Amino acid sequence: MNNILVIDDEDMVLNFLRNTLTYLGYSVTVAHDGEEGVELFNNGYNFGLVITDISMPRMNGNAVAKCIRSSDKSYIPIVAITGSGEDDIDGELFNFVLSKPFDLDVLVDVVRLFA
Repeated sequence: MNNILVIDDEDMVLNFLRNTLTYLGYSVTVAHDGEEGVELFNNGYNFGLVITDISMPRMNGNAVAKCIRSSDKSYIPIVAITGSGEDDIDGELFNFVLSKPFDLDVLVDVVRLFA
């Protein structure tokens, strides 16, 4: 079972993603901002996929992705989720971008593809 790290500062989004992915059989770890997400990523968890919001306080999703891409686990797929459009996203850092509100079927397909 792949462990997925979900990073978002909105509890509603975190709970939706955690519940949906858990229902699909994945183990899900959540972080409420980018700094917490990077800390979890760096502390020995074996994540098969990272899903991160772009607009967050303290550390945004682009900064999270840069940290992951510069780590010894740079190969881990990263999916961006955004409500502000793709102009704010450094596309080279991400394997896929989901725009909020995203379609549940697309989310499931993306997670199955990368996790």
